[in-house]
Amino acid sequence: MKENLFLCYPRCSTCRKAQRWLEEHGVKVEVRDIKEDKPDADELRAWHERSGLPLKRFFNTSGLKYKELQLKDKLPAMSEEEQYGLLASDGMLVKRPLFIGGDFVLVGFREKEWQERLGC
Repeated sequence: MKENLFLCYPRCSTCRKAQRWLEEHGVKVEVRDIKEDKPDADELRAWHERSGLPLKRFFNTSGLKYKELQLKDKLPAMSEEEQYGLLASDGMLVKRPLFIGGDFVLVGFREKEWQERLGC
């Protein structure tokens, strides 16, 4: 089985907290810097479909870039394809951390949710 993928931004305190939590619980992951190695639209589409979450949950709504681009007002009028393209254009627009497991995706770090999903 392919290793779990953990997408994070190293300077994000929540990402560092999540990574520490994974290490403490012995969860092996491949770490990927979301800014240096941003996900492409196809990856985002696959993760979104696997997550069962609304696409809006993949946006970093508290990020500077999100606010700068005034996406709160623009997203509702955009197609899914446009949204995937936008997310793929800048890793800082993507909600982090992202945990990509075999058949599930966790968006953002909520310890209880991660504990239940990862069986830790």
